[in-house]
Amino acid sequence: MINVDHDISAADLAPAIETMWNLSAAKILAIDAAFPPGSPTPVVTREGLYQPQGWTEWTQGFQHGSAVLQFDATGDERFLDLARRRTRETMASHVTHVGVHDHGFNNVSTYGNLLRVALAGRCDATPGELDFYRMALMASGAVQAARWASRRDPGRPGAGYIYSFNGPQSLFVDTIRSGRSLVLAHLLGHALMGEQDEKISLYGRFVEHARSTAEFNIYYGEGRDIYDLRGRTCHEALFNAKNGDFRAPSTQQGYSPFSTWTRGLAWAICGFAEQLECLPLIDDADLEPHGGRDAVAGFMIRAARATADFYIERSPTCGVPYWDTGAPGLVHMGDVNARPAEPFNDHEPVDSSAAAIAAQGLLRLGSGGFVDRSDADRYTQAGLTIARTLLSDAYTSRDPDHQGLLLHTVYHRPRGWDHIPEGRAIPCGESCMWGDYHLRELALMIQRAAEGATIPAFFHAAVPDGFRAGGAS
Repeated sequence: MINVDHDISAADLAPAIETMWNLSAAKILAIDAAFPPGSPTPVVTREGLYQPQGWTEWTQGFQHGSAVLQFDATGDERFLDLARRRTRETMASHVTHVGVHDHGFNNVSTYGNLLRVALAGRCDATPGELDFYRMALMASGAVQAARWASRRDPGRPGAGYIYSFNGPQSLFVDTIRSGRSLVLAHLLGHALMGEQDEKISLYGRFVEHARSTAEFNIYYGEGRDIYDLRGRTCHEALFNAKNGDFRAPSTQQGYSPFSTWTRGLAWAICGFAEQLECLPLIDDADLEPHGGRDAVAGFMIRAARATADFYIERSPTCGVPYWDTGAPGLVHMGDVNARPAEPFNDHEPVDSSAAAIAAQGLLRLGSGGFVDRSDADRYTQAGLTIARTLLSDAYTSRDPDHQGLLLHTVYHRPRGWDHIPEGRAIPCGESCMWGDYHLRELALMIQRAAEGATIPAFFHAAVPDGFRAGGAS
């Protein structure tokens, strides 16, 4: 269980965050020099140098989005210029990519961040530049929404989900955060147009996707199977593509369908928490077809709290989890959740990228007014406790020759894609593009909190001042 520090504050982390941004700057520039436009996308490091790893092109937005975050935090316009250029040069194909579920990762991290900082007044932007970002985000949300599979639910004729790159039978837990592309496009006033000019609500599709995720990828301790523990997640839910019936839990990156891949758990915490933050901006009329505001908020809060509690209770004391709660080598390590994580053990790797994603979700869940005061404090302080661990020398790379920022991440343990250093038995000491990005995003959140400023959110690209839209309570 995480040893939550109830005394640590955002301001306490300010020196470590400043150090991180200083380290981050050189690493962003080094990666850009190594991967000019037209190069394969950097994904993970091997011996400290970023390398591509073919599967899907889901990390380029994190590469160039990191430059926006660097500018936002430091005001260094070199990184704003870099992000603008690289987004124009490399990101168009991601806007129209019909084969993946990653639009919220690639396009919200680039076009969305650039629009957000411009609307916040942190940089100048021409009307044409703003419209360019808006058009990209609206198109991205619609393309993502078109990747739709219906599922059978007699009480919900619109039930379904955005299916993963594996095909229409596959619902990934990851997509709960990537689905923000639909929500942002909706807030920008867009819709998906179907056959015979049918106008399809982008927010409606996201809500039903989120409901499917909450129902089939997350467990609540209600006896669904003998491994049903409240807050446990499965990476993938499988459906019969012919009739839409749910068939079985599955996984691509976890150890088994009946254990919890911890990065998937982290995506659920973060994705549901930030959608709860956004919910006041959604009109009542857009929520009524889905049961109304209370019903939508209810299933999102239930999912967010269950996964957050599971993460806190079943992680090592420092807040960095092992890559899967059922990883077979853990049996040789005793009670791993009674002590800090051990990245250099001989049995199973930790995944600090899961910690960076989860910490952000915990902070958003704790600050959004969704839970009572004591739980809000527990979530907030758990997020800060994890952040302190990640910003320490043990996890933030101080080596100027190492292109990665966040150490001890894991991509795909079952496929053996993660580098094992000479003399070691498991992957350790390496970085990944999403881990670096989410550490930067986490640091920016805490920095803004320490300054007493508005914490950045994806929907500020559409609603920069965070006002409550019509009908919101």
